[in-house]
Amino acid sequence: MYYCSSMPENQSEDTPAADRDHLPVPPMSLARWGTEDEARELSEDIRVLLRDVLEVTVDSTTPFDPAAVTASPSRLGAEDLSALAAVVGEGNVSTDDAQRLPRARGKSTPDLLAWRTRPQVDCPDAVVAPRNDDEVAGLLDWCGREGVALVPFGGGTSVVGGLAPDAGGHRAVLSIDLVHFDALESVDAVSGEAVLGAGLTGPRAEELLAEQGFSLGHFPQSFPYASIGGYAMTRSSGQSSAGYGRFDEMVRGLTVVTPVGVIESSRAPASAAGPDLRQWLMGSEGAFGVCTRVRVRVHPVPETVRHEAFRFPDFATGAAALRTVEQQGTGPTVIRLSDETETMVNLAAATEEIGSGESEGSGGCLCIALFEGTDDHTESRQAETRAVLLAHGGTSLGAGPAESWEHGRFGAPVLRDSLLDNGALVETLETATDWSNLSALKEAVTGALTSSLEASGTSALVMCHISHVYPTGASLYFTVVAGQRGDDPVAQWLEAKRAASEAIVAAGGTITHHHAVGADHRPYLESEIGEVGARMLRAVKSAVDPHGVCNPGTLIP
Repeated sequence: MYYCSSMPENQSEDTPAADRDHLPVPPMSLARWGTEDEARELSEDIRVLLRDVLEVTVDSTTPFDPAAVTASPSRLGAEDLSALAAVVGEGNVSTDDAQRLPRARGKSTPDLLAWRTRPQVDCPDAVVAPRNDDEVAGLLDWCGREGVALVPFGGGTSVVGGLAPDAGGHRAVLSIDLVHFDALESVDAVSGEAVLGAGLTGPRAEELLAEQGFSLGHFPQSFPYASIGGYAMTRSSGQSSAGYGRFDEMVRGLTVVTPVGVIESSRAPASAAGPDLRQWLMGSEGAFGVCTRVRVRVHPVPETVRHEAFRFPDFATGAAALRTVEQQGTGPTVIRLSDETETMVNLAAATEEIGSGESEGSGGCLCIALFEGTDDHTESRQAETRAVLLAHGGTSLGAGPAESWEHGRFGAPVLRDSLLDNGALVETLETATDWSNLSALKEAVTGALTSSLEASGTSALVMCHISHVYPTGASLYFTVVAGQRGDDPVAQWLEAKRAASEAIVAAGGTITHHHAVGADHRPYLESEIGEVGARMLRAVKSAVDPHGVCNPGTLIP
């Protein structure tokens, strides 16, 4: 029920990590979110919508031509490769283009479009796959001595430029793949904790935990491919955050190998022993070191899952209802609200039927709620949540739309691939703010995106939903659909993203709620954390990474 992706065929789940001497190729296709097998054709309804509203067709875009892709030559010599092989084993070092290309770009829309329009690719100079902490430390030591940067690679799902192989002035850059850190190392059933390897994918972590009767319950849209280490180092937030919290709330401790030593953070459920080092490490995006394992809070596999959907007459009414649910603590595991536009195009209920206009939630704003736990507990929480939502203007639609959303909830990125193939410009961005500022922030970002894209010569459909709620505020997640215009749709989107980012800063939102900073949001970080905050980050960077080899160009203002 929770997984939609199996392990890649070229990666054994039974071989101990310490004995592995091979380097698997990441499973996702270069110019797609998922694999070629996951690709799907657009319905005729969507094709007509694209043609009539956005004036684009399949002939409006540059197709991806694998034969046109060329990788930058490796700047590492035979002596370098021999030294790396001495650290991680010959089978875990590669300069092959087939290995370097998948680790050169993430999965943002600019990344995916660049494969079509900018096929000359700046690649990491080599890919290495350490098998234990000592090998990670050895690589960091070698990089510091030899003037080579390194970028950690988990699932490859970054949408903010976090994987860009920026050498930062060094002579070369490595991609360090955490694929061999893929074990469920321990489970403390009494305390409700587990230690997971940083390279475990979301589906594999859930499989291993389920064998012990537990679940992590973290399901971001990147779930099929994203890794445990990636969750922690980007402060990921999953779709069940209302029930289980963000990933940083689940983390009890981390192991991070830095160039100057290993940090093992946290030894108690709570402590007054100075600032919590977890908060320095989570969200650091590999700029301070390489995360190799994460100790997390887990819970028993839910006995029951209940679903219910609601319709609200408008977004403001629905947002007020969600605020009351959260502030009263009625306890849904998932609660999310789509605005009128997202509801209208049916992106909220089932991504397979986008544009069909046949959703039970058509008109108004669709709210989805799920409840997990024991039978009695889910029944009582559903009843209490329903009472609040109905009292605040909601109308129950029954379980159907919520079940449909759960079935298709990981499908939107695959749908984006098909829309890009047909000339549409599709991307997402997110922010968060206090409840009292939510409406103003939504209006500002929507206006900025619409104005920028219209100036490029296309109408724009800007959709929004609330998917993460807190007692004092909520996130806003925007999905944008427009027409690709001109010879450089990457530049077209980057201008729209710049306008939206400036609107977020001016309106008092956070520049990122759960996609991390990466390279894309770095120009805006200092305006959010202040000059002193930026100096603090630089000071830590200098202390733990004195040669500046850890993921240059990411995070640090």
